[in-house]
Amino acid sequence: MNEIIYLNGDATNPIGSGKKIICHICNDIGAWGAGFVLALSKRWKQPEALYREIKVQNLYLGNVQFVEVSDDIIVANMIAQHGITKMGYDDADEPPIRYVALRACLAEVNDRAYRTNATIHMPRIGCGLAGGDWSVVEKIIQEVLTVNVFVYDFK
Repeated sequence: MNEIIYLNGDATNPIGSGKKIICHICNDIGAWGAGFVLALSKRWKQPEALYREIKVQNLYLGNVQFVEVSDDIIVANMIAQHGITKMGYDDADEPPIRYVALRACLAEVNDRAYRTNATIHMPRIGCGLAGGDWSVVEKIIQEVLTVNVFVYDFK
């Protein structure tokens, strides 16, 4: 069982020593330009550049792109959001987040973190533009992740 540690701060500036993986959710249509990704792009160019290199037809829900931005920080671009808005889809009441894809992404991130003795850092993933419910996301984190997780609330 992992521990979720809540902090006020900036997830792009993770605390602690050792390897750290910063997780965030990306959409499956190649759009990058709102939400947490703006903070990532301001700090590092590589996560956006590598995300944009993926052809849209290869942005599969549940996939993770790991981007090493420093000796001790990896950004995990997790494809767990379908589109960018609730409009225009079969079920307009369904938010863009896809919890099944998020679960798959977090399992892959957990495997990488476990193998490299890394901690996991994130904002409240999936609960901004993706429209997710934190109580659902938090439960997935508790069920899937086995390493310590730091969740940042930006003030």
